[in-house]
Amino acid sequence: MVNRCKWSESSELMIKYHDEEWGVPLHDDRKIFESLVLESAQAGLSWSTILNRREGYRKAFFDFDFEKVALLSEKDVERLMQDSGIIRNRLKIKSTITNAQYFIDIQKEFGSFDKYVWSFVSDTPIVNKFEKLSNLPATTEISDKLSKDLKKR
Repeated sequence: MVNRCKWSESSELMIKYHDEEWGVPLHDDRKIFESLVLESAQAGLSWSTILNRREGYRKAFFDFDFEKVALLSEKDVERLMQDSGIIRNRLKIKSTITNAQYFIDIQKEFGSFDKYVWSFVSDTPIVNKFEKLSNLPATTEISDKLSKDLKKR
């Protein structure tokens, strides 16, 4: 029997995400960008809402090709505001485009976004052993450091 977090048991989609993706280290820049886009879209919403629209995001944002996303124009923003396959929030759409541009800048500086983000943990995954979800902190010293560095950039 798979040991699952209670939050994942609401649907097959959530179970699949929990079992195959949640907490699994990523080293592919495109998959990391996908994660950043979806996490940003999730702000203020449930994770299941975003997972249910993941295919819409893949279609809208060129299968998370950050180089193509970085080139989107205001006209594209207007088109995406009509796309029912994604969360139609202008600020979230525009931030996806801006984030793609900064993502590329970081790649240029570090060789990959992967190298950049993993440098904050010395290329070693952090494995926590929290007994209850309520013990999981909202932020950590490392997440705060990464967030501060990203905002600075």
